[in-house]
Amino acid sequence: MQNLSRKFSTLPIPKLSPSHPQPATPFTPYSEIQHCRKILEHKIITILDVCNTLNHVKQVHAHVIGNGLSQYSYVITKLVRTLTKLGVPMPTYPELVFRQVLHPNPFLWAAMIRGCAIEGTVSEAVKYYTLMRREGTGPVSFTFSALFKACGSGLDVNLGRQIHAQTVLIGGFVADLYVGNTMIDMYLKCGFLDCGRKVFDEMPERDVVSWTELIVAYAKSGDMESARDLFEDLSLKDMVVWTAMVTGYAQNSMPKEALDCFERMRGAGVGLDEVALLGVISACAQLGASRYANWVRAIAEESGFGATQNVLVGSALIDMFSKCGSLDDAYNIFQGMKQRNVFSYSSMIWGFAVHGNANAAIGLFHEMLTTDVRPNRVTFIGVLTACSHAGMVDQGRQLFATMEKYYNITPSADHYTCMVDLLGRAGRLEEALELAETMPIVAHGGVWGALLGACRIHKNPDIAQIAASHLFELEPNNIGNYVMLSNIYASAGRWDDVSSVRKLMREKGLKKNPAYSWVETKNGHEKFCAGETSHPEYNKIKKALEDLLNRLQDLGYRPNLNSVDYDVGDEEKMRILMAHSEKLALAYALLYADSGSTIKIAKNIRICEDCHAFMCGASRVTGRHIIVRDNMRFHHFENGTCNCGNFW
Repeated sequence: MQNLSRKFSTLPIPKLSPSHPQPATPFTPYSEIQHCRKILEHKIITILDVCNTLNHVKQVHAHVIGNGLSQYSYVITKLVRTLTKLGVPMPTYPELVFRQVLHPNPFLWAAMIRGCAIEGTVSEAVKYYTLMRREGTGPVSFTFSALFKACGSGLDVNLGRQIHAQTVLIGGFVADLYVGNTMIDMYLKCGFLDCGRKVFDEMPERDVVSWTELIVAYAKSGDMESARDLFEDLSLKDMVVWTAMVTGYAQNSMPKEALDCFERMRGAGVGLDEVALLGVISACAQLGASRYANWVRAIAEESGFGATQNVLVGSALIDMFSKCGSLDDAYNIFQGMKQRNVFSYSSMIWGFAVHGNANAAIGLFHEMLTTDVRPNRVTFIGVLTACSHAGMVDQGRQLFATMEKYYNITPSADHYTCMVDLLGRAGRLEEALELAETMPIVAHGGVWGALLGACRIHKNPDIAQIAASHLFELEPNNIGNYVMLSNIYASAGRWDDVSSVRKLMREKGLKKNPAYSWVETKNGHEKFCAGETSHPEYNKIKKALEDLLNRLQDLGYRPNLNSVDYDVGDEEKMRILMAHSEKLALAYALLYADSGSTIKIAKNIRICEDCHAFMCGASRVTGRHIIVRDNMRFHHFENGTCNCGNFW
C-alpha cells in the first residue's frame, strides 16, 4: 500500500460532476473520459480489496475525492464495506462518508445497514432502512439479508417478523435464495426452529446452505432424526453438511451413528477438514473402542491433520486414546507433538488423572509451568481430579489456593466440586459439607453429587440425606440421585428409608436406568445389560462365570451381598450379583478375546464393590490385564489388585 499516489498518476482525468457531466473538449472525447473513469473506478475497488489499515483507506479516499468520484455510489459502497471490515465504528467515519453522497443507490444503503448488523446495532440498521424507504429508494436482496442478520445478531425475532412481512408486501424477495437463507438463519438464532423450517419448506429454490442451516439447528436441539431425514433428502452433499451430521451425532452422544456417517463420508470421496476429524475423534472417545481409535488416527495422518501437524487434532487424539483405555498411546502422541498448547497438556493431565496416575498428572502439571503455556480452568480440574482419586488432600488444597493467587483463575463450581470430592473421598465428610454450604458461589448439582458419592463410599446416610435434599431441588428428575441415596440406605440396613425413596421415585414417574456394559473383542463391541439372559451365547457365558466363580472361591473370594440394594434373601442376592453386566462382559471376553490380550470393559454407572473384588480376583487367576471404565474413572486390574487401591 505504499506510494498510492503513483497508482493513480497515470490517469489525469478532468473533474466531472456525476449528475451533470461537463462537455468534453475537442481534444478529449467524452467517451474516452468515461472509459478512463471506469478504469480508475476498477483500480480503486481493487486497491480497497487489499487495504488492511485505516490509514490505507484514507489514502484511497483522498484519491476518490481528488478524482471527483465522491458521488459515485459504487465506489463509496466499496469504501463503506472496507471500513466495516476493518471494524471502524458506524457512527463515525462510514456515516460521514455516506452523508456526502446526494443520491445513494440501494447498494450503498444496504452497505450501511450491513455495517450496523455487523456491529449488532439493530436500531441503527432499521433507521437506515426507514430513511431509505422514506426517500423513495427501493430495497434489493442485500438490504433484507443485512436486516435479517441484524435481527439475528440482536435476537430480535419480533422485528425479524416485521422485516419478513416487508419481503412479502414489497414482493419479489420471498423467492430470493439469499434472502431466504438469511431469514432462516435469523429464526434459528432467535430459537424459532419451527419458523425456520416453515421458511425452508416454502422456498421455491434451496441450496446446500439452506439444508445445512437446518441440519445444524436440528442437531443442536438434539433432534437427530429430523436432521437425518433432511440430510438423506439432500441430493448433493458437500463436506460441510457431512461434517454437520458427524459432529451432530457426536454431540448428541450417538457415537456409533457418528462413525457410520463418517465411513459413508469417506466412501463418498468427500474431503476432510479438522472439524470433521474432531467430531469423529469425539465419537471414538465416547465409544471407547481402540480399533476405531487407531483407524481414525491413521486417517488423520493421511489427511495431513496428524498430531504432529495439527495441535487441536493432536489434543483430541490424546483425549480419545485416554478414554479408550490406551494411556500409553495417548502419552506417545503427547510426546511426539511438535507444538503443545494448554489443551494438549490439559488432555494428558486429565488422562493420567482418570487412570489413577496421580503422580504423573501432577508431575506433568509442574512440567507445564516451566514452559510458556499457562494453565487454564480445565487444567486445574484435571490436576484436582488426580489429587481426589489418590487421596492427596494437602496437595489438592495447595493447588486450589494457587489458582486465583498466581494464575488469576477464579474457582468455579466445577473446581469446588473437585474439592468437595477430594475431602469426601478422604473421609472428611464434615469438612466437605461445610465447604459445600459456605462456598462463595452457588453450589450446582455436581457439588452435592460429589458429596453424595462420598457418603456412599463411607456409608454415611445422615450427610447423604442433606446432600440428596439439595439434589432433589436442583435436579428433580435425575434418577441417579434417588438410586444412590436408596443404595446408601440399603447399605446401612435402613429399609424403611429405601422404601420411602422408591415411593418418591414412583410418584415422580422416574424409572431406574438399566445398568449395562460393553466389551471390545476381535469381533467388535458386545453389549450386556444387567440380568440379561437372551444373549445367543448365554449358556456358554453362564458356564464360564460359574467356573471362574469356583476358582475365585478357592482363593477365598466371598460375594459382597451388601452390594445388592434389595431386601431379599442371600440366595437371590447371589443370583443378582452374578448377573451384573460387567461380569457377563468379562466372561464373554474370556471366551472370545485373543488369548493374553488386555480385556477392556466399559460400564455406564459406577462399578459395585462386589464386582470390583471379582475383577481383582479374575485378573489373578486368569493372568489377564483387565481395564474397567465406569462413570468415575478407569480401573486397571492386574495380579489380583486394582490401581485405585480400593479408593474410588
